[in-house]
Amino acid sequence: MNAPTNLDTLADFFDRYGVALTSGDLPALAGCYALPGLVVADTYSFSFTSPAAVALSFVGATPDYQERELIAAHARIEDVQPLSALLTMVAVEWEFLDSRGQSVPGERYRYLLRTSDEGPLICTVVRTA
Repeated sequence: MNAPTNLDTLADFFDRYGVALTSGDLPALAGCYALPGLVVADTYSFSFTSPAAVALSFVGATPDYQERELIAAHARIEDVQPLSALLTMVAVEWEFLDSRGQSVPGERYRYLLRTSDEGPLICTVVRTA
């Protein structure tokens, strides 16, 4: 097993993650995370130690995406940095598609991914500028 640096593998992972985000598939979102996990932003940080805690952290996102009529998410991978045999830091800019087919800019994040037998899993998410 090696750190996920193959762009196709990373794109597939973030495609699955984006579908889970916009469809509100909380179990699928939880399945994208290594435990324990950490989210860090300018004004808050939180950790989770169970799939239920990951799912709970996304409960508010689904109504927000629905209210904004966001139907698809695309992760534009900006940078990939292998850190060790199993860890990779990936910089992503999210772009969304609304129900009218319009592109909606999203945020930028850095994801620390760990390779598992099932593929990449998110260990840490950092919201960036």
